[in-house]
Amino acid sequence: MSSVIEACELRKDFTVRVRRGRFRRETRNVAAVDGIDLRVEAGEMLGYIGPNGAGKSTTLKMFTGVLYPSGGRVRVCGFEPVPQRVPMARRIGVVFGQRSQLWWDLPLRDSFDLLRHIYRVPAVEHAARLARCRRLLDLDGFLDRPVRQLSLGQRMRGELTAALLHGPRVLFLDEPTIGLDVVSKQAVREFLADLGAAGDTTLVLTTHDLADIERLCRRLVVVDAGRIVHDGTLDDLHARYGSQRRVVVHLDEAPTAPVTAPGAALEAAASGGRRLTYALTGPPGPLLAALAGTGLLRDVSIVEPEIEDVVARLYTSVR
Repeated sequence: MSSVIEACELRKDFTVRVRRGRFRRETRNVAAVDGIDLRVEAGEMLGYIGPNGAGKSTTLKMFTGVLYPSGGRVRVCGFEPVPQRVPMARRIGVVFGQRSQLWWDLPLRDSFDLLRHIYRVPAVEHAARLARCRRLLDLDGFLDRPVRQLSLGQRMRGELTAALLHGPRVLFLDEPTIGLDVVSKQAVREFLADLGAAGDTTLVLTTHDLADIERLCRRLVVVDAGRIVHDGTLDDLHARYGSQRRVVVHLDEAPTAPVTAPGAALEAAASGGRRLTYALTGPPGPLLAALAGTGLLRDVSIVEPEIEDVVARLYTSVR
């Protein structure tokens, strides 16, 4: 695989003025991004997350040529984003949840046609990509409606289509599901999952909705105070910060003797011992076999660890 994004010691400083006393102000530099090293390979689905002010959006703006780095190097699709912004723009797509690339007073269909001319996309290619997006994102019901009349979920589906019609190699997504209802979020996630599974487009996603990350991203990069504090899979994150799966069982009556198994520890007993919660440190099979052997088992469920808890634990450990 070839790298489509390469960043080495990437940093971005901002100058801020801080009040000192009633009449004095002091100028100082603040590092929003402080030495990011990152390689993203073609076809990856990368989740790029962190708390507010961690440097996520600033990093994306340097990747897309909106901001010039204060230091370090960055190349996207072989181009330096700021000096080579025009040729690079034809190889990337961008969706910012709070900003639009559509024409507010024009029907959605006309926005798509204008973008075809801006990116100089051959009509046949444009039609094929639009047909696919129309089918997967269910656009036909509002293609002829002005963008200002669209719901937030409809507009976001239009934004995704607009970002993909020129066939980008990389799609940058900054909070793509922010403010969407449950149905719209699900539609957007399913579309992005299909897009990523095809392997033709690299996805870089920043979000505060960790369900997006769990559904879409195989690799997770966590940043805090402008630095990378984790780079790996979700399973790596769970293993590193001690998250555990749990087994919750409902019994017809409380067992006469404790039910134990290797790799399982009883955490809680409720309802007079008829509802038991076990923390797993190994596979659930031995525990389930022991519970079934009592003849009292009514129901069982395996509860996966919440990624929010794991990420919160990570932030606490690095501060």
